[in-house]
Amino acid sequence: MAHGNPVSGGREPAALGPSDFRKIQSMAREVFGLELKCGKEALVSARLSRRVRDLGLYDIAGYLHAVRADRTGIELARLIDALTTNFTCFLREPQHFELLHRQILPELAEGGSFQVWSAGCSTGEEPYSILFQAIEAMGESRSRAMKLLATDISTRALEAAQAGVYSESRLKELPVGWPAKYFQRGTGQSSGLVRVRPEWRSRLSFERLNLMQDFRHVPLCSVIFCRNVMIYFDKPTQERLVQRFTERLEPGGWLLIGHSEGLMGIRHELNYVKPAVYRKPAAGR
Repeated sequence: MAHGNPVSGGREPAALGPSDFRKIQSMAREVFGLELKCGKEALVSARLSRRVRDLGLYDIAGYLHAVRADRTGIELARLIDALTTNFTCFLREPQHFELLHRQILPELAEGGSFQVWSAGCSTGEEPYSILFQAIEAMGESRSRAMKLLATDISTRALEAAQAGVYSESRLKELPVGWPAKYFQRGTGQSSGLVRVRPEWRSRLSFERLNLMQDFRHVPLCSVIFCRNVMIYFDKPTQERLVQRFTERLEPGGWLLIGHSEGLMGIRHELNYVKPAVYRKPAAGR
């Protein structure tokens, strides 16, 4: 049957064939660096089938044809949303936030304004955690020296991050006093939900950004968080990305990656500090 024919009689979309999976693998790798390993066929099929039905198409092959034909890029963004996983939590991998509080922020507080970038911010828990930690470490007034950029490839995740609405249960790992200070509790139909207070949400700048594309417009950063993102990339892609991150770091700047990641086997110019923590050499060293 020709690609793009509508589903008739309520028939379920056809299963993902080997050829279509290879096409999705190629597209994911070329467009946003994602390595979809064999064995993920059922997961990919389940995630794309709903979109196939929504568009009234017959099969996933027809959907891939629609993605390529859409010159607006909207359908490609939906495909990316379907294939990416947006799990995160507040103060995830707390060792990084302890380091931020104990060493990084006190050093930065001695200078002028500085830039922090949450690259792969998902639904916002990471950049909000960075902001809250900065306020606690530096005080509200001094923390305004920090410019905080949060980017992600997923439009769905970014919308959630900008809204700043979370289940109240997500706050249970936060220090005493933080929930009341940084969140509003929902009432009525919003009971059980919390929202980051508007004065804190306004402190973040959000941008949709594909790390496989040029990001030289990002200001030089004192700290880059890119955690649990590179785990999905192959080694050559990781190496290129680390090199480009290094270019966006100030001398002495910090790169924090996920503890399940590492730069073993990757050529780079950064100094190893501790697991998942690297630092660009200071000028003149």
